[in-house]
Amino acid sequence: MSDALEAIDGEAPPVRFPPRAGLVRLPLSLTALRQFDDIIDARTPAEWALDRLPNALSCPVLSDTERVKVGTLYKQVSRFEAKRRGAALVARNIACMLETVFADKPKSWRPLVYCWRGGARSGALTHILRQVGWDAAQLEGGYKQWRVQVVRDLVQMPSQLQFIAIGGRTGSGKTRLLDALAARGEQVLDLEGLAAHRGSVLGNLPDQPQPTQKFFESCIWRQLSQFSAERPVYVEAESKKIGMLRVPDSLIESMWKSRCVELVAPLPVRVVLLRNEYAHLIADPALLTFKLNCLAPLHSRKTIDDWLARAAGGDWDGLVGELLSSHYDPAYSRSMGRNYADLATPLRIELSGIDEQAFSAAATQIVRATQA
Repeated sequence: MSDALEAIDGEAPPVRFPPRAGLVRLPLSLTALRQFDDIIDARTPAEWALDRLPNALSCPVLSDTERVKVGTLYKQVSRFEAKRRGAALVARNIACMLETVFADKPKSWRPLVYCWRGGARSGALTHILRQVGWDAAQLEGGYKQWRVQVVRDLVQMPSQLQFIAIGGRTGSGKTRLLDALAARGEQVLDLEGLAAHRGSVLGNLPDQPQPTQKFFESCIWRQLSQFSAERPVYVEAESKKIGMLRVPDSLIESMWKSRCVELVAPLPVRVVLLRNEYAHLIADPALLTFKLNCLAPLHSRKTIDDWLARAAGGDWDGLVGELLSSHYDPAYSRSMGRNYADLATPLRIELSGIDEQAFSAAATQIVRATQA
């Protein structure tokens, strides 16, 4: 399809509008991006959904269907016919934006516009916005070069930060502890939150699919860009994969080398916390059965059947307790012991309860111990 896109997005030399006023070059920091009032993504909704610049608004100059139609004309008819048809569609779509999305923008509005590689789509939209009188800027190289920057930055950024990894067996409340640390104003990187997954075979969030790998990495870039190297960054001691997503190599290696804190909670407390986290599975027996059967390669058929019987009988405490002792705890010991060297002799914090005050107290202990 790349040949077809020449007609609409500069896969040949990108369109430039003299005197190149408003052309913005990469690399760009998060602070620099925030100097624009809006980030405008001129690509199709499907492209935007896969990945985008931070807080980018989807303002497609061609819809997904229109982009395919123009590309087909380019391949099957002629480049001229594709560009003629594409120009009409782009003009019509931009006119609609001027009457709707951009209708209330003040004269001082300053957007940054980008497309796939800084070609025809963002060039056309930027040109018209500037003709109206707005100080619109076009991102040179577009999303393609932005992606290059993100990949490069994620190699460098983690080594410049001081991570403190929060360990603890499944159900000990590590995510709640991160929330408590964030509430105190501490720097927190919640990778499971960014990945929309709790990090295990049962960890899918209800009605919330995981983002793409590229968008996950863009979200990490955004978070790391906000952190000061002068203060620690608290992060859960994750495995290399969270659901279907991979933690960038440089980040996970920095986490493995970091100082560790272990959150300790008794088994009954962990059972209650895990039941709360997996309430959606308890409410959906068919989904729970499917998830438990996914563990069959790791456990005997007898064990799986026992878990299924507990679920069918409503023995939720017994089921969660068995999952913790037979599946999660051994997996935690293998993974954490192999990767996080400091977990052999970590600072240990005992959880006194499961309410907000207990996690707030644990957060206070950790801050005092790690920033003394």
